[in-house]
Amino acid sequence: MPKSTLDRTDRRILEHLQADGRLSNQELAERVLLSPSPCLRRVRALERSGVIHRYAAVLDPLRVGLELLAYVTVKLEKRGKMPVDQFTRAVQSWPEVITCFSMTGDMDYLMRVQVENLAHYSRFIMDKLLKQPGVIDIRSNFVLERVKETTALPLEHLA
Repeated sequence: MPKSTLDRTDRRILEHLQADGRLSNQELAERVLLSPSPCLRRVRALERSGVIHRYAAVLDPLRVGLELLAYVTVKLEKRGKMPVDQFTRAVQSWPEVITCFSMTGDMDYLMRVQVENLAHYSRFIMDKLLKQPGVIDIRSNFVLERVKETTALPLEHLA
């Protein structure tokens, strides 16, 4: 579903579901001023088109014992494609890595790493990341305070 086909009601549905993905169809319909059947049809269409990618529970990392959040940049050597392929496969298996992006600029990857504490982080770096072939530099930045954190995408540009 291209963004141009999303009308005001679709945008309102998306805003409400981003805030609370557990809303019942009845509650959602009331909030967007639709009857339940048309509301459900719109939600199903948004799911089929891939606009709604998935539903998930968002956990509080502190309440599950993951107190340290770090953003780690990684630079790989540029000899062939093999280190890149190996690295991307390895990242997929590391539960500590919450997100990983291939980047432009002087570093190749940016990873969001969530762990219990500094000792856990040190083990992750020494036993996993630095043992990957082709890793030539890493830089770590530790989060001191979460100023804003959301899973909701901005939708104003769709108006």
